[in-house]
Amino acid sequence: MHLDSVAIGAHVRLEAHAALGSTNAAALARARAGESGPLWITASRQTAGRGRRGRAWVSEPGNLYATLLVTDPSPPQRAAELSFVAALAVHDAIIALASAAKPRVAIKWPNDILVDGAKCAGILIEGEGAGERGLAVAIGIGVNCARHPPDLAFPATHLAATGLKVEPGDLFRVLSRTMLDRLAQWDRGNGFPATRADWLQRAVGLGGDVRVAVGEQELQGRFETLDSAGRLVLRLADGTTQAIAAGDVFPLMAQPA
Repeated sequence: MHLDSVAIGAHVRLEAHAALGSTNAAALARARAGESGPLWITASRQTAGRGRRGRAWVSEPGNLYATLLVTDPSPPQRAAELSFVAALAVHDAIIALASAAKPRVAIKWPNDILVDGAKCAGILIEGEGAGERGLAVAIGIGVNCARHPPDLAFPATHLAATGLKVEPGDLFRVLSRTMLDRLAQWDRGNGFPATRADWLQRAVGLGGDVRVAVGEQELQGRFETLDSAGRLVLRLADGTTQAIAAGDVFPLMAQPA
């Protein structure tokens, strides 16, 4: 793994490992030990990878597993917006290496990357207090380049299976640059309107009927937009709207797993 020259010039650093339990866990451990970043931690394989809500993330060799550690990236109340920042950065990196595939690549709220309607990448944002240094945030990214796990609640794929021959090292190099670009656009939350607008241009399901699982509750309605805080705005059957901060989104025709 190698950083893009732009990232090197911005004093971003890299730790590349053959195997780790979890790149996010390693990044947060570095933060507790005093590391402030920006620091990328990558692994060719994870033995204890995880996704949102503690779900296991199968982490076989051939894919990209990377976490960017940043400290005090924004006021704490804006840090959740990094989900949209990171999703755009991954989308940008894939398109930079496979520009002809742009119409096939989309983002599912809040930060899953889809190719031809199937998930090929996921993002996990985790934060911890870092005392006087502020909030330490691990931006964890997993991209299925060469293989993907079966039997997920949402259809999955990998880039090679869709005809996109993208090597993990090449993808990471470009990602180390596109992440800087998207963080600069976001500007500690001050630029979220521009981030939101770019995300909406790449969103899957926008304007369509979806099913949203929120804990034990399930809602159905039309995906209208994102609000100014990045919440999914759902138009319910009775005409009212509900803003959802966290949940799993599925096309309405899909059946529960």
